[in-house]
Amino acid sequence: MNSAGLKQSLGLFDSTMIVAGSMIGAGIFIVAADMARQVGSVGWLLASWVITGLLTIAAALSYGELAAMMPRAGGQYVYLREAWSPMCGFLYGWTLFLVIETGTVAAVGVGFARYLGILWPRISENAYLISPIHLSSNYAVSLSTAQLIGVSIIALLTWSNARGIDYGKLVQNTFTSAKLAALLGVIVVGIVGWSVAAKSNFTNLWQPQGYTPVAPGLTPETLFGLVAALCIAQVGSLFSADGWNNITFTAGEVKNPRRNVPLSLAFGTIMVIALYVGANFAYAAVLPLDKIQHAPSDRVASAMVEVVFPSVGAALMAIVIMISAFGCMNGLLLAGARAYFAMARDGLFFRRAGVVNRARVPGASLGMQGAWAAFLVLVRTYDPSTRTFGNLYSNLLDYVVSADLLFYILTIAAVFRLRSLRPEAERPYRTWGYPLVPALYILSAALILAMLFVYRPATTFPGLVIVLTGVPVYFAFRRSSASVSAPSIRRDS
Repeated sequence: MNSAGLKQSLGLFDSTMIVAGSMIGAGIFIVAADMARQVGSVGWLLASWVITGLLTIAAALSYGELAAMMPRAGGQYVYLREAWSPMCGFLYGWTLFLVIETGTVAAVGVGFARYLGILWPRISENAYLISPIHLSSNYAVSLSTAQLIGVSIIALLTWSNARGIDYGKLVQNTFTSAKLAALLGVIVVGIVGWSVAAKSNFTNLWQPQGYTPVAPGLTPETLFGLVAALCIAQVGSLFSADGWNNITFTAGEVKNPRRNVPLSLAFGTIMVIALYVGANFAYAAVLPLDKIQHAPSDRVASAMVEVVFPSVGAALMAIVIMISAFGCMNGLLLAGARAYFAMARDGLFFRRAGVVNRARVPGASLGMQGAWAAFLVLVRTYDPSTRTFGNLYSNLLDYVVSADLLFYILTIAAVFRLRSLRPEAERPYRTWGYPLVPALYILSAALILAMLFVYRPATTFPGLVIVLTGVPVYFAFRRSSASVSAPSIRRDS
């Protein structure tokens, strides 16, 4: 038992399953369509995933040094707090709670329900138990059968994780192992189902066609246009590969964290990225490029499997994605609550969130996270011009992609800053390839971020606004914590 009252129960295998399980959701089965529309060729689609892989692995190798140096509950929040300032750490944790973690949980929960709808058609976002109730001209709340399934899964996994870390890791290990096998199966199906489409895809490997210009006159047929397209395409692939840092939030519950957290980051990210590149190769081996770019509802994996198994392909992929989504949600809920727990113990979140329950887990933090994620499932956006409903979490996630990337850059930069500020601190693991590896990540991520600000301002700037809403909240928590006695403001150690 550590000083925060958490139970150290996660071994190397468990930690690796949290890394892999939090990364693999539904994105890998969908985002290839939009990425292919951006870059316009199979070669550059595969190159986009290789770039994502190199960035993710470089980031994981850099995080390993911070994790070994500060093996505490809270992970990235702690690193930002210690390297830059308590406010910087809080703004990350605030955005994590408001959108990044909870919005992803909401999205994956509804995604689970959508694919369940393939097996059980009564599950639909248009099958209302409570019809939309307008809150304003642009927002409403509703309860469809799909929303009910999403909220129910969130509630179930929140409850099971509140029963103890052993329950959480059992679910995580089981479902992550299953979805790793399922993703490998998708790759095998693609290789076995190799079609004549592969000849065209791989003959014209680098020739852009059927693309959507990044901006008027800016196409992947020019060098600058190609760089811009690759950067914009990273939105999909980086989002699909996100979540690997979740293990750092749970460092307080990892056995021998100075060794196991860095190793799990390396093992988990390398394994998942290899599978992601393999899955996209499988898509290209079966589907012509235009079928990848215009797969129905962007469900590229489903389109591929249906070509190989016409009668049962849709049902098979629905089961695969449901398994993937369930395990992803569990990993996100398990890990995210530990970040708010650490914030609360610093006096920068609701104090109740900093308390462990009888099962030695932050039950109140889990409950707050689950309640907010469920709320995001229920709130709908509304477009009066088309009279159509969307999902609030979808808009919010689009907005914070750039903000999330900014926090990653700041965290990698923390490796340099802390080596300067604390040169004598114990570092059981030092970043492989330092300073080149972290520097290349920062430069590459900064280029992607700059392209998003220039060519996707409608989604990028609102993300910064969401982050900045945390500034007054930070000072409110500071004032609140100052009004209570000093012993109640606990810091993890």
